[in-house]
Parts: sequence; C-alpha cells; structure tokens
Amino acid sequence: MYASSRMITRLYQPILDEFDLTYPQYLVLLVLWQEEKLSVTELGSRLYLKTNTLTPLIKKMKEKDLLTKQRSREDERTVYIELTQKGKSLQEPAHKVPSALISALNMSDEDLEQIRAIMWRFLNSFEGKES
Repeated sequence: MYASSRMITRLYQPILDEFDLTYPQYLVLLVLWQEEKLSVTELGSRLYLKTNTLTPLIKKMKEKDLLTKQRSREDERTVYIELTQKGKSLQEPAHKVPSALISALNMSDEDLEQIRAIMWRFLNSFEGKES
C-alpha cells in the first residue's frame, strides 16, 4: 500500500507542477472546492490528516495566497480555512488533472472503480478507530 501511495503521488506530480501544487495541496483544494470554508478539524477529518500534518500544509498554501485562515468569533479555538480568489481560480483548469492521471495509470475504468471502492471500504472500516 505504501508503494502504491508513493507511485500515485509520483504520477500526480508532473501534472500538478503546472499549477505549482504538491499532491497534498491539491487534495486540500479538492475538499475546499466542494465546501468553500471548513474548520481545520473538519478539513483534517475529510483528508484523514492530523492537525500537526495539516498545519504546515495550510501555512504553505497561505503563503502561496491559495487560502486564508480565520479564527471563529464564537470559539477562538476553532480556525476556519477558506479559499482565496487565486485558490478558487485553479478549480476550472484543474479539471484536467484526474483525466491526465487516469491516462498515466493505463488501467481500465472498471479496474480503477474497483480500486476506489476497495480503498473507501478500507478507510471507512477505520472510521472512529484512529488514535
């Protein structure tokens, strides 16, 4: 599984270089393109990432002017992440990323769908069990 994960990241990288993004940054954008604004905790939950992994990632994306951070007025322990205009503007050109990756994988749609379904079952089987 580790080797597969590394290979996927390696295949994504030349595609994402055009956008000056790393694979984890791209994943953050994918989630925020759907939700627009999430707390750091919610974002981490969606990406299966802990805060100590997510914090430097968010910092780097903030430096690239892709997102903003704002503390909640109701509970200052909660920090919200929201896309900037620059972050939003990458959504349309990034539509080609999945098809470019699929081409690089050289696998049938059925095989890819099976892998996707198995991986979601695997991840969902650990829901709430992470320490």
